[in-house]
Amino acid sequence: MPAFGQILGIEGTAWNLSAALFDQDLLCLCSRPYSPAHGGIHPREAAQHHASVIKEVIASVLLEPDKVTGVAFSQGPGLGPCLRTVATAARSLALALDVPLVGVNHCVAHVEIGCWATGCRDPIVLYASGANTQVIGYLNGRYRIFGETLDIGIGNALDKFARAKDHPHPGGPLIETQAKAGNYFELPYTVKGMDLAFSGLVSAAKDAKEPLSDVCCSLQETAFAMCVEVTERALSLTGKDEVLLVGGVGANARLQEMLKIMCEERGAQFFVPERKYLGDNGAMIAYTGKLMFESGQSLAIEHSQVNPSFRSDEVEVTWKHEVTHPPDHGQDGSTGQKRGAEAVVSFRDGNAVKQRVSKRYRAPALDKKLISERTRAEARLIHIARKGGVPTPVMSDITHDSIVMEQVTGTLLTGSLSAAHCEEAGRMVGRLHTTGIMHGDLTTSNMILRQSDGRCVLIDFGLSQVTTEIEQRGVDIHVMFQTLKSTNPKEAGVFCAAFARGYMETFAGAGEVLAREQEIELRGRYL
Repeated sequence: MPAFGQILGIEGTAWNLSAALFDQDLLCLCSRPYSPAHGGIHPREAAQHHASVIKEVIASVLLEPDKVTGVAFSQGPGLGPCLRTVATAARSLALALDVPLVGVNHCVAHVEIGCWATGCRDPIVLYASGANTQVIGYLNGRYRIFGETLDIGIGNALDKFARAKDHPHPGGPLIETQAKAGNYFELPYTVKGMDLAFSGLVSAAKDAKEPLSDVCCSLQETAFAMCVEVTERALSLTGKDEVLLVGGVGANARLQEMLKIMCEERGAQFFVPERKYLGDNGAMIAYTGKLMFESGQSLAIEHSQVNPSFRSDEVEVTWKHEVTHPPDHGQDGSTGQKRGAEAVVSFRDGNAVKQRVSKRYRAPALDKKLISERTRAEARLIHIARKGGVPTPVMSDITHDSIVMEQVTGTLLTGSLSAAHCEEAGRMVGRLHTTGIMHGDLTTSNMILRQSDGRCVLIDFGLSQVTTEIEQRGVDIHVMFQTLKSTNPKEAGVFCAAFARGYMETFAGAGEVLAREQEIELRGRYL
């Protein structure tokens, strides 16, 4: 492994132009943020700002150029004009200093500097920034995206609301301050399996007539609860025992508090780096560039084009080692309990009792509402699905937070994946969509291969809804495909194709839905 000295890192994906030097530790860091006079960030104005200060910023950290052994820059994702400004400077410096050049994924850099600053080893990461909201975890040589926003990032969501109330950019800190004096009231809560969406929430908050402090409180409580729920679901799915919060929105004390409570309830450790490493900063680019250099990664100048849609799961992570956290795939315990992301299942007398548990991180009114609504909806939709030919557990009793149903013995699809099993799962989901139901949490952890006949039984209808919208069905399939890609990257193509074959056998509109899933996959998240 080659040894490298000082690495210069330059960050400038959006609002903040920053540079840093890193060897065994952070040597120096300089930032010059762009603040728009009105409204949000204008890409060309931000790029012009970066160009006007980049010489000063780099000069302030580059005190001994002869000691620099590599130049790293933020290659994406980000705003195109800003990325190009930084890339041009990085290329020029690499040529002038005659040192290697490396393009760093901005999202991965947030994760790596967070791990370095906190000492965590293998976390589930909630990356919450202006333009990005993703739940990420390392698996099989890459950072996999377990869930993400389907529309705008949480920071942008907060900024859009703040602009509507004539608050300056950034809006998050002002909303946080107002929220401390407010009371919660109901706003739209949109979680779709492992993904989430903020547009409806922001629109409703803008239109709300309640006092501003109450709106700010409710906006935060709802948006953050959505983020924590998806993070908890990924934690449950992967069996990891650490959670790391990164990104500029991670500075919010209430979001930190909610994640800490969730981790305490699940026996996981919670980590958050100090504030200077949360927002966009040159240190994260320099440090990640150092990791990449030392594992043999660098770029030729002619291959150093920026990538505004650069996803974290596109990066080959050559510097990290696998840490195994096998989740419990068994489903045949007769006396024990199975705990999922939002419910505990107890087994007795041939029955399974699924009881939704209260989440202390959620506002009490929101918690009570979600538990009651999801329990009632689950029971009703299990009944409709079963009438439509979908294998589901037979129910025998329902309360406000519990459903008593038959115990389906077998193995979760997660622990017994094959092309044949995925094809059968596709047939089952095709029948489900034919009934007009979208599952809402279509993952391999919610499908059991029944021991008695090998049939694929669908469970956990807690996020399901009746809809014939192609978009909603596409999201269902997208969640399933993302789960297969995240947990089984080497065979994901085979498994997804098998699932699609089965789906097309039993659902007449499958072609249109699969095409929509491709659109969802290709949509840029950096908005």
